[in-house]
Amino acid sequence: MTRIAVLDDWQGIAETATDWSAVRSRAEITFFRDHLGGPDAVVAALQDYDAIVAMRERTRLHADVISRLPKLRLLAFTGARNAAVDIPACTAQGIVVCNTTTTRSSHGTAELTLGLLLAAARRIAAGDAEMRAGRFQAHVPPGEEVAGKTLGLLGLGNIGARVARYARAMEMNVIAWSQNLTAERAAAAGATRVEKAELFAGADFVSIHLVLSERTRHIVAAPELAAMKPGALLINTSRGPHVDTAALLAALEAGRIRAAIDVYDEEPLPADHPLRRAPNTLLTPHLGYVTAENMPELFRSTAENLAAWLDGTPVRVVNPETRPG
Repeated sequence: MTRIAVLDDWQGIAETATDWSAVRSRAEITFFRDHLGGPDAVVAALQDYDAIVAMRERTRLHADVISRLPKLRLLAFTGARNAAVDIPACTAQGIVVCNTTTTRSSHGTAELTLGLLLAAARRIAAGDAEMRAGRFQAHVPPGEEVAGKTLGLLGLGNIGARVARYARAMEMNVIAWSQNLTAERAAAAGATRVEKAELFAGADFVSIHLVLSERTRHIVAAPELAAMKPGALLINTSRGPHVDTAALLAALEAGRIRAAIDVYDEEPLPADHPLRRAPNTLLTPHLGYVTAENMPELFRSTAENLAAWLDGTPVRVVNPETRPG
């Protein structure tokens, strides 16, 4: 019987998130709750599977792994793109790659960005910790109002534009930059286009909303962090590698800036990672797209992809050159 692996179901919701019956009737599905680890561990766990479902970018599936999975014929991932999947390597091995494209993750990620901004500005986590410690206001610094402050957006696509609308509703000034952003597109989203250096120097809050690529990797590094206002907040709900983590840690330890982070270079974030001990931080475990509304949509589309592939007519194929016939 065909064997299917659903990876990185860390919250234990995949099996009940949608109806898998059309797949279960023809295949055996295994749901993996724990992160498998490095390449050798991934190969050892998955070498007998015909199909793999990757939850976004939680497991690295590059050529060094793909080449050692001789039974693999389908790699389906949730989301429109996945930088952790080596699509050319899959294509070279005749592996069909499918995605999901009709999901609402832009809502969840934009709303989490807003939540992190407000939580950091109003010291909500510190207030909660004080209450649970039996105290009241003694160790909670005054919060700050966001009305009249400036939000700088790196990227103004679907998510960035949604965040811009939220910010304008809170009477914030919004400035934006990306390599291809025009003044007209920025204005249509309620923002003012500025140069990158001006954004970092002028924003009270900086939020990242870019697609990860080689040209955006470490787009926020030591020079950008040094240019930020003292006490300004960096928010990253996009991808961890957009930020040079070593430079960020240095800026945080120096007390120059603050950070609210949902995404990391390595996920799950190791228990001994220095970010877990860094001052001036608010950390969440990659919750941007993880909502009660979005996850069922992701897995519903995934189940459709699997059923169509089992029928011999795969859909949402990213590498159509592997399509049968």
